[in-house]
Amino acid sequence: MTNKPPAECFEPERHELREGPAYIFEVSRRQFLETAGAGLLIIAVQQSAEGQRQSNGGGTLEARLHIGEDGRITILTGKVEEGQGPRTELAAAAAEELRVPLDQVQVVMADTDVVPNDGITAGSRSTPGTVPLVRRAAAAARELLASAAQRENRALTYKDLARSPELAKAYNAPLPEGVSVTPAKDWKLLGTPQPRMNARDVVTGAHHFPADIERPGMLYGSILRPPSYGAKLVSVDLDSAKKLPGVTVVREGEFAGCAAPTSFQARKAVQVLAAAAQWKENEQQPSNDALFDYLKSHAQSDGGRNRPQGKGDVDAALARAKTRLKATYRTAYVQHAPMEPRAAVAEWQDGKLTVWTGTSNPFSVRDQLAQAFQMPAQRVRVIVPDFGGGFGGKHTGEAAIEAARLAKEAGKPVSLRWTRAEEFMWAYFRPAALIEIDAAVDENKALTAWDFVNYNSGTAAIDTPYRAPNSRVRYVPCDSPLRQGSYRALASTANNFAREAFTDELAAAAGADPLEFRLANLDNERIREVLLAATKKFQWADRRKTRVANRGVGLACGTEKNSVVAACVEVEVDPRTGAPKLIEICQAFECGAVLNPLNLQSQVEGCILMGLGAALREEILFDKGRLKNGRFAGYRVTRFRDVPKMDIVLVDKKDAEPVGAGETPIIAVAPAMANAMFAVTGQRVRSLPLRAAPAKA
Repeated sequence: MTNKPPAECFEPERHELREGPAYIFEVSRRQFLETAGAGLLIIAVQQSAEGQRQSNGGGTLEARLHIGEDGRITILTGKVEEGQGPRTELAAAAAEELRVPLDQVQVVMADTDVVPNDGITAGSRSTPGTVPLVRRAAAAARELLASAAQRENRALTYKDLARSPELAKAYNAPLPEGVSVTPAKDWKLLGTPQPRMNARDVVTGAHHFPADIERPGMLYGSILRPPSYGAKLVSVDLDSAKKLPGVTVVREGEFAGCAAPTSFQARKAVQVLAAAAQWKENEQQPSNDALFDYLKSHAQSDGGRNRPQGKGDVDAALARAKTRLKATYRTAYVQHAPMEPRAAVAEWQDGKLTVWTGTSNPFSVRDQLAQAFQMPAQRVRVIVPDFGGGFGGKHTGEAAIEAARLAKEAGKPVSLRWTRAEEFMWAYFRPAALIEIDAAVDENKALTAWDFVNYNSGTAAIDTPYRAPNSRVRYVPCDSPLRQGSYRALASTANNFAREAFTDELAAAAGADPLEFRLANLDNERIREVLLAATKKFQWADRRKTRVANRGVGLACGTEKNSVVAACVEVEVDPRTGAPKLIEICQAFECGAVLNPLNLQSQVEGCILMGLGAALREEILFDKGRLKNGRFAGYRVTRFRDVPKMDIVLVDKKDAEPVGAGETPIIAVAPAMANAMFAVTGQRVRSLPLRAAPAKA
């Protein structure tokens, strides 16, 4: 069976969705006969996949909403809560349409035996994709109640409706297409600040994250990891580890690990395995110093994905231009660094596998488990408790598969918690990028030619929003020396950094103010609106004229996932080191009608701080297949002392449909800072993390 994620997730940078399961394990004769008794394995799995695709979206009322006899409403969704706020958002959407208080609604999320398959929680799709389905289901239930009340000529409650035959009949019918949902201008609950529903449980420790799950008789697991990327396990002596009290040891192919009564014992047992293991290492692994030459020399044709897209005659326009600029930009690999590393608890009972894990992709992880153990997907259940952050980094099921293999061997439930070092090295990274830009402007300060090439990173936000009669954009996939995949906002973090930093260079070459140059070449009215909102609040014109030693201001804007952002910043540059410090940021953001201003404010602030980490210091260093900074002491994410003054302007469009909000605010931070650094130093900074050359003594 092949994993088939939703079509909107097939951006080239989602490498991890094409990997398949981390391991494929052998099937015993007994297992094969059990499976054959229920029908051929491959057919069973394919049928499961087909059923999954048909159920995708929760097309019936029963798949989306249940009304209890006590009148409480339960919303069902395959989306996950990893801190971005959909639990509260979906509950509020239902409560709005049902005309009930928020505390009358609960949300069951990401249990593959219970909820509809809403696809991966990625691409900012929960708001534009799942919220409308929940609103339709809730509105349909509201209309059922209204019809029943009119028919019986008396006031009814949802408690009454729960006992009615009309509801039972409606449960199995498709959601009505013509049901009316409440327009944004009439919202009473949506559009107002709502705190996270289970916030108290989270802050008091009552909530159980995946790493907190406990099962009766549970053991703890640890895995034998290779010493470097690409290393293959040649041999390992299991006998010494097997002699340790209470320890279960397993090796199958490249997989080897131990389970024991405590995590300490399990890790000690793996240390014994490591001492007796022999590996064949890959001698061709490059270092980060040679990364960008390596990427360009390992470019792929990849079936025409790097075929240029555009309009006009770019080469001719560049050749005749009086003002022409070229520049190359680079962005490093970065880690997602979630608060909670990968974790899973696996339990086998009566031939069925249940796994509790932290993943943004529960149904795909269920299918990966079915593939890994060569069993029907109907016999696999994945439950995702609200977990401690993903940022695009938890789309795959490695920890789930590893825990399940140990549990199968031990005959008991097994909890597997990746260490921080494992998370750093073996989780996938945001792709590094090499970006080359060649462009021209005319005597009227108008952009006449635009040529943009992204090596390795991807296509998100690769198209320029600026008016260019001759334009060409290309994405060139490369053989990456490190495992890479999705990251918050995907490749738009690199593409927008390069484009917006280069746009400032073009403005300078044309003798124009950066704001005036953008406005003169911009047709996108939504970007124009946030750009004007940010610059007005920041007092751009006045602050650009003001000179403060070692400080400067800069701006940037952009669009991704159908939302728009603009940022103005003040940056201080240390003249001794060239290191920047973000003093202040004013960011304007528009994502249609705002569903929850409190949560959106948090999302924007979180994006700013995450983008700031990659701008200041975040960079994976590696050599000969080994990480050189695979811990927080060496890989420094944003600290409290890095937090700037933040002024957030939320542009609320009540006449527009809500669109994705959790990613786009990250893309303006780094380029705005790079542009401010030029105002201070006179140097163009074209690499992330940002660093100017130190001032000469």
